[in-house]
Amino acid sequence: MDPLPSPQPHANLLTIMILLRGNCGLCKCVSVYMVAMATADLLVMIINILVNRILRYHFPHSFLSYTVVCKMVIYLQCVALYWSVWFTVSFTFDRFVSICCEKFKAKYCTVRTAAAVITSFSVVISLKSLLFWFGYGPERIINNVQWGCSTRVNFFSSPLGVVLTWMQNACFNWLAFALILLFNCLIVRRILVASRARRVLRGHGNENQSDPEMKNRRRSIILLFTISGSFVLLWLTTIVTGLNTKLKTTVHYRGDFSAPSYIAAETGFMLMYLSSCTNTCIYAATQTKFRTEMKEVMKIPGTFIVKKIKSQSNVSCQN
Repeated sequence: MDPLPSPQPHANLLTIMILLRGNCGLCKCVSVYMVAMATADLLVMIINILVNRILRYHFPHSFLSYTVVCKMVIYLQCVALYWSVWFTVSFTFDRFVSICCEKFKAKYCTVRTAAAVITSFSVVISLKSLLFWFGYGPERIINNVQWGCSTRVNFFSSPLGVVLTWMQNACFNWLAFALILLFNCLIVRRILVASRARRVLRGHGNENQSDPEMKNRRRSIILLFTISGSFVLLWLTTIVTGLNTKLKTTVHYRGDFSAPSYIAAETGFMLMYLSSCTNTCIYAATQTKFRTEMKEVMKIPGTFIVKKIKSQSNVSCQN
């Protein structure tokens, strides 16, 4: 199967720049989570797709095929991908606390807590993924140089390998998927109850009047639901095929490329990686201030060039 199409990491980089400017009208703790998600998505696009799926495919005999480099790429793939997943989970939980836990909101929904959560997930995932380093060995040795990566069957069949595989599939895939669904269901339930109670308090005579508070709340939850919904839909194929297929985690697949299990797994990977490209579109579609900031950021290079040309012209005229 051909490698995935060329990624567009500049969109994630543009998102990071816009969010760091802090002019999108979002609270600071939400901005921290969104910057973390955009950074993780950028790493997924660079490492998982650009390096592994494109460069290693078109340049099979480059330095990327050295066993040490290959193992490092596998490790970074796991880290970047699970950062993207669990930063999305942490963002969803933050919004759940903000909407459903009024008493806990003031203590939890802060920049300090967001930074601590992001840092904790980063450290835990980085340490957990180190075990994959021992799961791969050289594919061949030429002139005392180790080339390629292949799975060590003894490692993955050992108790430690079995636990690691179970943690990857159950804890890190299914648990994240289930938590996002759970938090969103609880948020929807809370919103329905609150909306019903608010309509009763406002009275039936004012039903046709606009409610600014409900409009603001609606705008804030649209962002959450679009991000979470996109993640669930794009990861669903990978979650399902993970149950029905027995494909090993190898760098080079040498089986039947026309097998339905292989096609399903590759389709799942494609959609899974696509989830790292959608958040910029989601922000632009749901946030008016984000679109405005995007226009301003995109004008910066042109403004810089015009200033340079004008300054050069003034220097020439003076001479």
